[in-house]
Amino acid sequence: MNKKEKKIKIEGDNLELNNEETTQNDADTQAEESNEEEASTEDEQDTVSSAQSEVEQWKDKYIRLVAEFENYKKRTLKEKSELILNGSEKTVAAILPILDDFERAIADKTEDPQAIKEGFELIYKKFLKTLETLGVNKIKTDDADFNVDYHEAIAMVPGMGDDKKGKVIDCVQTGYTLNDKVIRHAKVAVGQ
Repeated sequence: MNKKEKKIKIEGDNLELNNEETTQNDADTQAEESNEEEASTEDEQDTVSSAQSEVEQWKDKYIRLVAEFENYKKRTLKEKSELILNGSEKTVAAILPILDDFERAIADKTEDPQAIKEGFELIYKKFLKTLETLGVNKIKTDDADFNVDYHEAIAMVPGMGDDKKGKVIDCVQTGYTLNDKVIRHAKVAVGQ
């Protein structure tokens, strides 16, 4: 029986050792768990702070983008109003030399009607050429078919024959286009 008692004792000692180890293990486990909780809390705080900084960066970018867009709208509105006010500057600058020619013709004291007529014809041709450089062109009406896009019929001329039916017979007022857009329709008489 001595052997059994020793065994029990040894086993009891083992149990006591095991109990001491378990207590020590429990304390170590609790310490590790508290360290893990602290680490996870720190990780969460790091994640939250990084998310907050990213939110701040996006907010800053958004505010800057909105401000930049507002500045763009103001700038384009200002440019548009300047174009409306000063858009005719190119046209006026092109016509001023013709005005100078008219002033010189009026100031000239020549009594020769032929010279005066030639001078005004030269000014007229210069004026037409200037208009063409600005994109203004006459609408052709000579022997043209009547087209409602370019012509305005103010009279119908009967008895002109079948070959003149639907054709422009006479142009009462010349029409003009500006860069292929009609700015004044040609007033015409049309064969019936």
